[in-house]
Amino acid sequence: MFHPFVIPFCIGTVALFGIIGIKFTRWIKSLDRKQITIFRQHFLKGMFIPAIKEMLLEGLFHRKVTRFSRRLGFMHRSIALGWFLLIVVGFIEATVNLKGKLHAPWYAIFYRFFEHDQFTASSRVFADIMDALLIYVLIGIGLAVAKSLYAGIMGLRKTSKLKLFDAVLRYSLWLIFPLRLFSESLTACLYKNGGFLTQYLGDLFNPMFASVMELPAWTAYSIALGLFFALMPFSRYMHIFTELLLIFFRKYGVKESEQATGYTKMELSACSRCGICIENCPMDKVLGVDTIQPVYYLRDVRNRVAKRITADNCLMCNQCQSDCPVGIDISSLRKFGRNKQELDTHDNYQYLDKIHSFNAIGRVVYFGGCMSHLTPGIVESMKKIFDAVGQKYWMMDEYRSICCGRPLLQQGFINQAAELRRKNTRLIIESHSKTLVTSCPICYQSFKNEYHLPVRVMHHTEYIAMLMQLGKLKVKPSDLKVAYHDPCELGRGCGIYEEPRRVLRELVQLVPAEREGKDSMCCGYNLGNTCLSLESQMRLRDASWQNLTINHPDQVATACPMCKKAFQHASHNSVKDIAEIVAEHLIQ
Repeated sequence: MFHPFVIPFCIGTVALFGIIGIKFTRWIKSLDRKQITIFRQHFLKGMFIPAIKEMLLEGLFHRKVTRFSRRLGFMHRSIALGWFLLIVVGFIEATVNLKGKLHAPWYAIFYRFFEHDQFTASSRVFADIMDALLIYVLIGIGLAVAKSLYAGIMGLRKTSKLKLFDAVLRYSLWLIFPLRLFSESLTACLYKNGGFLTQYLGDLFNPMFASVMELPAWTAYSIALGLFFALMPFSRYMHIFTELLLIFFRKYGVKESEQATGYTKMELSACSRCGICIENCPMDKVLGVDTIQPVYYLRDVRNRVAKRITADNCLMCNQCQSDCPVGIDISSLRKFGRNKQELDTHDNYQYLDKIHSFNAIGRVVYFGGCMSHLTPGIVESMKKIFDAVGQKYWMMDEYRSICCGRPLLQQGFINQAAELRRKNTRLIIESHSKTLVTSCPICYQSFKNEYHLPVRVMHHTEYIAMLMQLGKLKVKPSDLKVAYHDPCELGRGCGIYEEPRRVLRELVQLVPAEREGKDSMCCGYNLGNTCLSLESQMRLRDASWQNLTINHPDQVATACPMCKKAFQHASHNSVKDIAEIVAEHLIQ
């Protein structure tokens, strides 16, 4: 059960699991205290089985990739699941043949070479199953080759560009299975121990040719396996194992922290470079910028060659994060790359210490947000809604400019953003209010996910929907046809899709856009990208407006002051915030 040709495979296998073990140990050890605490808190909450289930569904069956494209999902699944089953069935076959005795790890991999004297009925069944699985994998390899030549065959606009190292390793992977087929067919020619495919091909060979080529073919197969395994931990194929580790920790509640940790390393290495993040990216689709997408940004960060422009020149619209089949927190990883420590100063907002909280017991704290002050119709409409239901409120940022801090955080000014969060948190807690309502999705995202406030945080669309559901807000419907634009931060950022539509259905006739929900197009005027020219912003805005008005609505509604301001310049004032539409339909 040994031959020197198995040595390259053995060396590669030992290197693979040795390096992976070292990397995983380092990453887990470098988790921060908060991440470790969260993991321990969730450890005994029965998440092990769900974690294993998702690891199988994504690691082998590629469920999320399949949802994006069935052909692409089949390609990934046939290679991953097919190879896994080849290993499992091969191990079972070897164990059955040895009647349960232990065997060398290479024995099952090169089983046909070592076992050819006793070919029983059960051996024939195993050989046919292994041939069927090999065909399954080879179909996936064929599709991968076709995809590299023409992305459209897999439902993609374009494939990701590979560095030379990753390209060479890809060819090594593609070569493994044809070499296996060739090797097993040569052995079948000599010993008649093949399955339905390998025996058929073996019968086509001349026995003299087979006797000369058998050992070189098996040696080439072993070298291809060993080379791929040894280099895998340094390539994009590291995702095969890292994605499973990431899913496991994510199931136990671990997320990115404010600073890069071992979890960040997991996310960087979990990217498979599938290229799905390019597909709907407005920077590429509208502007033709195809060098800054996550597939390239994560690759460059991992290879330590990332440039600041790659991190900064992004809308942070979360479209790629929504599409990513691995669920990588791309926005957080990009924020790490925007860290402007050299410019990030302290004690910039001491003037906020002079502001004292209003005693808002029994009141709602209303935070309009910076952009709402630039679109005052939204603030005035919210005040009318509060008055209509008899809700007392304290507008926290009515007389002084107070930012939530998220725009600073997005641009890498971590200290300044943290200072604003501390000061705003003091004001909110000292108000003794139980509810905070904001009109800006950027503020909502910040208050909801970054502040960790001991109060209920609501976007005004959620608040209005709740008032309607409770029967407190009386409105009159109209025949106005309205298309709704999902703001990036509210929709993909916070998952708020239904509440705005529920409000609008009570008031108007809702007209669908071409792309909406999680596929909604960014208005182009967000604060995530400070590199874009005005012309580029307008091109993005116009593409989004065209998407919204494809069914000729009378009006476009949004739930973001930034989006409203963007569309106003292209729409001749036929765009309004949901709060404004509600205020116009109030029953006095």
